[in-house]
Amino acid sequence: MATTQHLRVRFAPSPTGYLHVGGARTALFNWLFARHEKGTLLLRIEDTDVERNRPELVQGILDGLKWLGIEWDEGPFFQSQRLEMYRAAAERLLAGGAAFGCYCKPAAYAGGDAAPGTGEEHAGEGDDEGKALKAAPCPCRDLNDAERAARHSQGIPRAIRFRVPRTGVTHFEDLVFGAREVQNAEIEDFVLLRSNGLPTYQLSVVVDDIDMRISHVIRGADHLSNTPKQVLIYQALGAAAPVFAHVPLILGADRTRLSKRHGATSVGSYADEGFLPEAFRNFLALLGWSPGDDSEFLRTGELIERFSLGGVSRTNAVFDRAKLEWYNTQYLQKPAVEELLPYVEAELKRAGLWEGSQASGDRAWFARAVDLIRPRTRLLGDFTGWARAFFAEDFDYEAEAREKFWKDERVGGMLHKLAGALEALPEFNHDACDAALRGLAGAEGVKAGLLINATRVAIVGRAVAPPLFDTMVVLGRDRVLARLRRAVAALTSA
Repeated sequence: MATTQHLRVRFAPSPTGYLHVGGARTALFNWLFARHEKGTLLLRIEDTDVERNRPELVQGILDGLKWLGIEWDEGPFFQSQRLEMYRAAAERLLAGGAAFGCYCKPAAYAGGDAAPGTGEEHAGEGDDEGKALKAAPCPCRDLNDAERAARHSQGIPRAIRFRVPRTGVTHFEDLVFGAREVQNAEIEDFVLLRSNGLPTYQLSVVVDDIDMRISHVIRGADHLSNTPKQVLIYQALGAAAPVFAHVPLILGADRTRLSKRHGATSVGSYADEGFLPEAFRNFLALLGWSPGDDSEFLRTGELIERFSLGGVSRTNAVFDRAKLEWYNTQYLQKPAVEELLPYVEAELKRAGLWEGSQASGDRAWFARAVDLIRPRTRLLGDFTGWARAFFAEDFDYEAEAREKFWKDERVGGMLHKLAGALEALPEFNHDACDAALRGLAGAEGVKAGLLINATRVAIVGRAVAPPLFDTMVVLGRDRVLARLRRAVAALTSA
């Protein structure tokens, strides 16, 4: 493994879908490796598959990477803007005898100049190119000059195929899977340039990686079958192949490849659900990589410090939704509350609860409220869901809680008296609120728990919330009194 040259890696998605979990993990491994080695990460959009590409998805991919916190150093480069370079490389291989003109009909030969769906279409990083194709040599490789000229004069479209040696082996070293070799007889004469002038994945990826001076290719293990073909192209172009590292696939809980049937697969959907980007990074990093011990909660700086390709497993990883949610709760609870505030602010704005709220005008109060709520949250949406009452006055009473804790006919009167007792307090703090409520419960001859639960429903609308007296102090005397009186009115009119 050469280490004298500057380390350069790339993430190369194809805009045939949004940034999915597998692609995001590949991007993350490239980014962590580049940052650990103080190298360079390039972003390349592999958009030559005109049949499958959806240009509007490019922005979705960029947004997904940005949300995940993956910053690239160069790019994005677009293969659709580099077509002449690929055509020139194909012609060079043709002129040197490493390739030949193919006049077969697109459907006549597996792997030929075929339409998408026949096995030859572009496969971007993270896509599965499928099973090995038939390795019988293409009959066009043995045409003589006269036969080629005749086909040309007939106007038969010409693709360009690689002339795979029929003997010997092609081998390469993989930093994850070790030494690999394939009998050349098992490799078909694969297409380099289609008859419409568009390159295949095999050609464009090699030409770009040479031109962009890529030193390491880190990609999914589904590309192991592509690598021998690409090694042959490197050799024919007189270039040294990069160092390869193929990372394991990500499977669903049923041990089949992760797909939509397992739930959300795009990074954007997890952002929308309320996952924190650093939690998602931590979770993704440990899908197929180990720091060498049992560490799980790894902040991004530590991930960069400890990441190495030697820690990547050959075993496929299993995507565990429950584990991802566990990570999210860790990142909601453990970091300093100040780190969480921008995300909660964005969530409140999304829900229309920010403008005019106490949170928008009092940063210290906002931090106290978030710190009180966060131990009971799983997702950012909890701050605008069950915790809505902390940031808005228009909240509903949970029907089950109301039925359970307001069924005693004395509750309305006690809440009215509690409002008066709290209003008369010289200081509105935890202990004073506690004493006032318990004193009232004693005077009324009821258990304190009955009044505590009824009060909680009155001021936050729910049976389950942070500790009552802490909640009361965070909300403040005026809001607590207004909510108690609102509850009394609701009970009276019921």
